[in-house]
Amino acid sequence: MYQLIKPIFFQFDPENIHYFVTRNLKRFNKFPGGSALSRAIWDIKDHRLEKEVFGLKFINSVGLAAGFDKNGEVIGEMANLGFGFIEVGTVTPLPQPGNPKPRMFRSPADRAIINRMGFNNLGVDVVAERIAAYRKKMPAAHKGLIIGGNIGKNKNTPNEDAVSDYIKCFDRLFDVVDYFVVNVSSPNTPGLRALQEKEPLMAILNTLQQRNNKDGASKPILLKIAPDLTDEQLNDIVEIVQETKIAGVIATNTTIDKSSLSDPTLKEEAGGLSGAPLTKRSTEVIRYLAEKSNRSFPIVGVGGIHSAEDALEKLEAGASLVQLYTGFIYEGPGLIKKINKKLLKQ
Repeated sequence: MYQLIKPIFFQFDPENIHYFVTRNLKRFNKFPGGSALSRAIWDIKDHRLEKEVFGLKFINSVGLAAGFDKNGEVIGEMANLGFGFIEVGTVTPLPQPGNPKPRMFRSPADRAIINRMGFNNLGVDVVAERIAAYRKKMPAAHKGLIIGGNIGKNKNTPNEDAVSDYIKCFDRLFDVVDYFVVNVSSPNTPGLRALQEKEPLMAILNTLQQRNNKDGASKPILLKIAPDLTDEQLNDIVEIVQETKIAGVIATNTTIDKSSLSDPTLKEEAGGLSGAPLTKRSTEVIRYLAEKSNRSFPIVGVGGIHSAEDALEKLEAGASLVQLYTGFIYEGPGLIKKINKKLLKQ
């Protein structure tokens, strides 16, 4: 059904249609029986899909990547579509509008999206309250759903003060999320990717690890990296993960390399590219990290997953879990079900 209505959706601005779809998805799930119908169509519950990764038990290996639900608005609705975990964010300490519009562009011929959103979000206080409210009324059907918090810095915070922004988000979300993702790899906040260099990154991660104990409990901290890193920089990432003892890595964020796009005008658009053009490189990064580290830490694979085969390729390369965003937009919620069905046949 999704493939029938997708051409209509694709006639409109990508950001506007995103809000239209999520708003109406919320309405549908509020109708009597709407949530149950959504789960009956899309969700698969099978104990064979369960997986324990970085100390958390996931009901399945397919998650929603950060960026889709920046403000924790559709956690339950996404769970009803079959996702095993939801990553909210990227969240910053203060609300910010993000970059000027238009800031999202499709390339249907390439099954790709360019975005330069710029961490638009309502701020960590609003997001923390929404996640807490969802947890209070979480239905039995969502039992076991894992929620992650993807955290970043405000645009106006200089890099030398970035650690304070990550601390604020970490402290505020600690009681409501199951794991954290440190985002230093978005290309859409000026200077942010400089924080991927070893010295500033070690400072941020070590500081968060020192705070990562509340009433005897700690939360897994993951690092989200760019696909544009060199082998030398990936070697540094392996060392950083092992030295800071964070839980793992999410590979990868969007790429700034648009050379593969078929539309020459889109090649000139600023922002990060996601979707099918990223499939190969994302898998290469996963495989490199897994081999270089001797699989000593978990990797969450994301980037260009448009089929069950794409997901399996990332898992075979060394990922423990996978996440969807652009593939979900192009292929629809049936993609989650196809991946889980494929996993059950393994």
